[in-house]
Amino acid sequence: MSERAGSLGQASARVALVVFWALSHLPLPVLAALGHALGRLAHRLLAARRRVVLTNLRLCFPEHGEVWRKRLARAHFASLGQGVFDVMVAWWASPARLARLVSFRGREHYDRALAQGPVILLVPHFAAIEIGCVLSTERPMANVYRRLPNPVFEAAFRRGIGRFGATMITQEEGVRPIMKALREGRVLYYLPDQDFGERSSVFAPFFGVPTITLHAIGRLARTVAAQVVPCYVWQKPRGRGYEIAFGPPLEGFPSNDALIDATATNRAIEAGVREHPEQYFWVHKRFKTRPPGAPSVY
Repeated sequence: MSERAGSLGQASARVALVVFWALSHLPLPVLAALGHALGRLAHRLLAARRRVVLTNLRLCFPEHGEVWRKRLARAHFASLGQGVFDVMVAWWASPARLARLVSFRGREHYDRALAQGPVILLVPHFAAIEIGCVLSTERPMANVYRRLPNPVFEAAFRRGIGRFGATMITQEEGVRPIMKALREGRVLYYLPDQDFGERSSVFAPFFGVPTITLHAIGRLARTVAAQVVPCYVWQKPRGRGYEIAFGPPLEGFPSNDALIDATATNRAIEAGVREHPEQYFWVHKRFKTRPPGAPSVY
């Protein structure tokens, strides 16, 4: 029975991928409008996730009132809805279409770091994060990701994001393939703002909240003498495209202190969030793991 259910699930996933592929060819303003409608519906129906978003916003922006936070939460769900369609664009748009849709800011920081040696891109979770795959059309890259539970979507993800030659590395594979990719000259597309519990992490401030933060990026940078360059992937208004913005490499990074390094990465994430707070992944339980003795916030 379980085998039959599994095969039915995979068949449904294949049908969904065909639908997604067809939708990906629509003009981006149309996809953005559809995504915003989907996000508004999700905001109405997903009460539990709405509470998570509002809790995160209350912790990170205590200086703003409830009206402001609720308005931002609605905008956040609209951005997430568009993000569903951004994935389709990332997986199936031609290199020429992606080049037309994506503009760059602060590109000199990235190019200068590349000229000097290994580079790790510090990429926070914004709604359009998948669009960063366009960077692998220019230079060999390595993407570290969490394996998807559905094998059909897992294969589609690896094919879609890796279609321009990026090396796809699952988190379960550990650090060795990451080090190998960096030593081969690949740019590492690294997502630092995930909660994997206290292993390989420290509590560092994020918007003033003690937040479990991975510190592996410091060890990686130290081992291969890499520069860490903040990279933010944002949606432009009304489906007018995407912006990939680079910040200056983190100064004095890495240090010999895991807390100092984690604080520096969180500060870089904050800088991007403050520019487009509605597009950050607030629906994630970012503060799930709490310092010893601290109560749950969710």
